[in-house]
Amino acid sequence: MKVAITGFGRIGKMFLKAAVQQGALGRDFDVVAINTRSAVDMHVHMFKYDSNYGRFSGTVEARNGNFVLNDHEIKWIRENDPLKLPWKELGIDLVLESTGEFTKREDAEKHLASGAGRVLISAPAKVDATIVPGVNDHKFEPSMKVLSLASCTTNCLAPVLKVLHNKFHIEHGFLSTIHAYTNDQRIADASHDDWRRARAGAMNIIPTTTGAAKAIGDVIPELAGKMDGIAFRVPVSVGSINDVVCTVQKATTASEVNSELKRASQEELKGILSYTEEPLVSRDIVGTTYSSIVDGSLTRVIEKLVKVSSWYDNEFGYANRLVDFVRKLSKL
Repeated sequence: MKVAITGFGRIGKMFLKAAVQQGALGRDFDVVAINTRSAVDMHVHMFKYDSNYGRFSGTVEARNGNFVLNDHEIKWIRENDPLKLPWKELGIDLVLESTGEFTKREDAEKHLASGAGRVLISAPAKVDATIVPGVNDHKFEPSMKVLSLASCTTNCLAPVLKVLHNKFHIEHGFLSTIHAYTNDQRIADASHDDWRRARAGAMNIIPTTTGAAKAIGDVIPELAGKMDGIAFRVPVSVGSINDVVCTVQKATTASEVNSELKRASQEELKGILSYTEEPLVSRDIVGTTYSSIVDGSLTRVIEKLVKVSSWYDNEFGYANRLVDFVRKLSKL
């Protein structure tokens, strides 16, 4: 299967690195093109030297104006208009849309008009289906052409809620995500549509919005309209934690909640959900590949009120789910 990446920022780069780490590149699918706005030389340098994850262990270079990864040459394109992209000429089966700009269905469909077989958006979007691996994989049908893998935060939240709802029946819930800063913030105070995100990201705790909780209804329909949430962007570059508080139908205990989450992490959600009771901090989970790492030592319960905290690498964990899903598509 031939894949093109459009948008080679944090998600695009982490997807490619995760594909290498999983051994999927060249075996399950090939990345044959990367489309982004800036020069290949700069991206080669940023791929090789990463502030969050250190130096890339393989080889990467610019050659003939293209991006060469472990001696595999990937065509480099700099085109802002999706309708002008050479997807038909290159035989592209799937576009990973990770620009963050083409999240509306009508915009994503421009990749189809350019000849791509399918589009996978690495952000929340109103599409044929929003899939969170391990939670609603059954919703995918091969006829679907425009798909979303939701967000890193939804991928962390949904497995936890699925387990809680199946066992304890959630009535309502509220999410607080304590999230690393991202490129949609300012390094120093500067203008932004969100006045709080306009403030220096490495100096402030910044309350802002998250669509992750409300998006749960797209993934677990029984919870539609029952969840809400808020984000607090904090001065770390990667590594986040979700704190979700739910009311459930019957009184329970922290021991019962942890037991069920631990069981699921070893059975149906193995590889997606993890469970720990070690006294971790955010840096400890950087580079992990799980969607969600439940911190059992932080679980609290008062009768029907349940509080669960789960860590996530908001870059690499999510990138691994993208690779997992693309590998699944390659087997169709």
